[in-house]
Amino acid sequence: MKRWLSWWDGRVVLLALDVAVAAATIAFSLLGGDPRDQHPALYVPAVVVSGLALLARRRWPLLVLGVAALCLLADVTLLPVTIATYSVAARHGVSWQTGAAVVVAGATGNAFGLLRQPGDVTMVVIGLGFFVLGPVLGGLWMHQRATLLAVLRDRAEEAERARTLLADQAVFAERRRIAREMHDVVAHRVTAVALQAGALSLRAPDEKTEQAAETIRATSATALDELRGILQVLRDDAPDPGPGVLASLEDLVAEVAATGARVELTLPDPLPAVPDQVGRAVYRVVQESLTNAGKHAPHAAVDVRLAVTGERLAVEVTNRLTPHGSAVPGSGYGLVGMRERVELAGGDLRTGPTGDGRFRVLAAFRVGEGP
Repeated sequence: MKRWLSWWDGRVVLLALDVAVAAATIAFSLLGGDPRDQHPALYVPAVVVSGLALLARRRWPLLVLGVAALCLLADVTLLPVTIATYSVAARHGVSWQTGAAVVVAGATGNAFGLLRQPGDVTMVVIGLGFFVLGPVLGGLWMHQRATLLAVLRDRAEEAERARTLLADQAVFAERRRIAREMHDVVAHRVTAVALQAGALSLRAPDEKTEQAAETIRATSATALDELRGILQVLRDDAPDPGPGVLASLEDLVAEVAATGARVELTLPDPLPAVPDQVGRAVYRVVQESLTNAGKHAPHAAVDVRLAVTGERLAVEVTNRLTPHGSAVPGSGYGLVGMRERVELAGGDLRTGPTGDGRFRVLAAFRVGEGP
């Protein structure tokens, strides 16, 4: 179907228009024509052939003009020749094809007019102007209009591509600016914390202080590694090299537990193979949930569970709600960022109280080949 519609630029409307033109031409020629006695048997077939040939006028207009000119020998009206002449000019513009069409249409039309009204030169000239010159000018105008529209369309597409390129460049420049700011401010501060914690662990007055300082130093070092990964993404649009594998959750929980928090981790055995984006999302969900639990429900036990059911991977982090909460301020962006990361990985996130005095973060991801 599309191959046939290619004659009409893939538009059914143009096909319907050509069918209507062919039918109207045949009807006009049959009802308004004047077949001569010497061609009574050829008149109707010639009318039908010249009318049906108009269906191919967009693909082979010059050939259609030749068929219409030959049909004039059977005294068919000039209407098929007129339409074919217009089609040649509309398709080829100012070219030798249009010149040939003018010669063919003029010669056949002149002969047709002289046979019908011999000696009436005025009517012949008027007829040729109406049936030849008018269609040619109309076809040339349509060709010029189509050319202009194509140029304007190309310019609009080029402008759109340039606008997209400029937008991409602006985004890239902004990402590099943000990376510089994060490196100059955040990385400097975290490095200072790590250095001070390392110095404290060396001069700690007791073992408990030394362990706490070492935990702070290790956490700061991990934060620096993750920050470098984020900066790499901002600068080069490379994959996030941060912890994205499920096995790294044990290290994360161990780091949090080293600060005195009570965290229980339950992992499926064996660990499922998940895409990198899903693994990073799972890691960030657990990390943010543990951070929120430490801020808003200090000293409350936290339960982290990963479970695989069919083609779904569920991550659940729950903790008891404390009566008075915590005085540590929170911006609320943690849950927003968590939700965005989960949705980008194709998952679903639910957060909120469970009704039995606990707060739950539940994220579910598709890890199979399901529909």
